[in-house]
Amino acid sequence: MNPAYLCDAVRTPFGKLNGSLASIRADDLAALPLKALHQRHPGLDWQAVDDVLFGCANQAGEDNRNVARMALLLAGLPASVPGCTINRLCGSSLDAIAMAARAIKTGESELMIAGGVESMSRAPFVMGKAESAFSRSMQLEDTTMGWRFINPQMKALYGVDSMPQTAENVAEKFGINRQDQDAFALRSQQRTAAAQECGFFADQLIEVSIAQKKGEPRLFVQDEHPRPTSREALEKLKPVVNPQGTVTAGNASGLNDGACALLLAGERGIQRHNLQPMARIVASAVTGITPNIMGFGPADAVRKVLHLAGLTLAQMDVIELNEAFAAQALAVTRELGLADDAARVNPNGGAIALGHPLGASGGRLVMNAAWQLQKTGGRYGLCTMCIGVGQGIALIIERV
Repeated sequence: MNPAYLCDAVRTPFGKLNGSLASIRADDLAALPLKALHQRHPGLDWQAVDDVLFGCANQAGEDNRNVARMALLLAGLPASVPGCTINRLCGSSLDAIAMAARAIKTGESELMIAGGVESMSRAPFVMGKAESAFSRSMQLEDTTMGWRFINPQMKALYGVDSMPQTAENVAEKFGINRQDQDAFALRSQQRTAAAQECGFFADQLIEVSIAQKKGEPRLFVQDEHPRPTSREALEKLKPVVNPQGTVTAGNASGLNDGACALLLAGERGIQRHNLQPMARIVASAVTGITPNIMGFGPADAVRKVLHLAGLTLAQMDVIELNEAFAAQALAVTRELGLADDAARVNPNGGAIALGHPLGASGGRLVMNAAWQLQKTGGRYGLCTMCIGVGQGIALIIERV
């Protein structure tokens, strides 16, 4: 098969819920990294882009009507370039990258853009239509995250636990205590702070101009979810599910806004457009798991992708594991035989510190892995995520 390469990648800084990016529409937000790629490659023939695949988990508000297509048009790409929006919830942009790579590997495409967007701040309330005349039983649903318009049969078969509840289920099933979760969360914050201090994210971040009511626009240049904390501060936080629980706001990822775009090409595309590859997309895999312990999904997905690639976990020089919750991240790392503080797991922090804009997080994992391999001279990077409603996804890259 034809090899597929990652040639460039950019993302917006991730904003806090109702934070710096909250004033930007989701479709406009998705257009920003596409514009940045366009500016970084002025000599590229954008008419030659075969497809733009963007992940997005919500699609209930300004991200409706195929946000990938709307974003590329808003970004000024030629109208001849098609676009498709992919929804695998948390794994959406990682799946978009896998699908783009697959198209290149089969020879159907030679130049692709993959990425994702999520504006959780602007996720709307929605209301279903009446089921009978003169009905007064209208129900308003918040689309920010989680279940809505629940199917009673789904609830009876599998339950409809909230995301924090699934993390509590994992903590109980696998014996992950509160102290270890808080220690993991603190490491995420500390590693992110160190990465920001040394400029690790500089090459992947783009500046976002934020209009102000008065005066000049403000430039948003750095992820705003990370926050100084301590073990003592984390220990004081109350559990969010029940008083006896272990999951808190401090050892869970946030609700965030952000967008990313990655440029992928085959060998012909690289030669034709004079691109410089960073990494080869080796293999990808998805798996399913019971929804009420969805956070454990990466364990099976990692095993599957390693088998497909003919590689071992020991060969992975960096492992980017999305930290939806410290409880599920620890359950996965322990299942895979990794130490809680393994240096190659999220060496520059993770979603507990950086945030988790659902449709864009997978792209961030790939960027972090690629740049970490460049920094250390490592060969293989593994990116993996849990996914709501019970799935896992994993993807392997190789530095070139």
